Amino acid sequence: MTDINSEQVVGWLDRFASLLATNKDYLTELDSAIGDADHGANMDRGFQAILKKRADYEGKDIGTIFKTVAMTLISTVGGASGPLYGTFFLQGSIAAAGKSSLTPTEFGELLNKATDGIVLRGKAALGDKTMIDSLRPAVEAYRAAISQDTDIRTALRQAGEAATEGMKATIPLVAKKGRASYLGERSAGHQDPGATSIQLLFAAAAETLG
Repeated sequence: MTDINSEQVVGWLDRFASLLATNKDYLTELDSAIGDADHGANMDRGFQAILKKRADYEGKDIGTIFKTVAMTLISTVGGASGPLYGTFFLQGSIAAAGKSSLTPTEFGELLNKATDGIVLRGKAALGDKTMIDSLRPAVEAYRAAISQDTDIRTALRQAGEAATEGMKATIPLVAKKGRASYLGERSAGHQDPGATSIQLLFAAAAETLG
């Protein structure tokens, strides 16, 4: 199976930044219903800051790329999304330290380690109406596909589909974590913005890493 190289990772980040810019208002609209109405603006600001540092990480190993992303997000993005996405990429940087390419299996291990980092930091579980409801199914779908020798393009597509299903599954849930949990039963009927940005992350991966 084809490895994922650092150039592709840069392309992934570029595409995610583009999707965030396009969907900034949509993400903010989702967040206005159950949060602080800033998820779209925060994520877009963070990734625009990352793009400005492209010259610093382009051509570097994947661990360095992810660490730059993590530090930029933690320092520029407010609310919960900065620390959580920052944790995701920081754990990813540890898994990819010194590596200019990753096998499909190694990439799955990286995604799993990064997800575990978010769970440890945010204390959220499946069904809590958070980004985990989209992230965990996507990672598990990807790793299951790769373990069956599925080609990476198909595995990433299946991960994207799982992320979409997880995102939609947040709509009827009552939030148990984060700002949305303050609304109690009133949080039901709304799609979680964090799960939605995760869906965009995997949509970008399916387009650029396969």
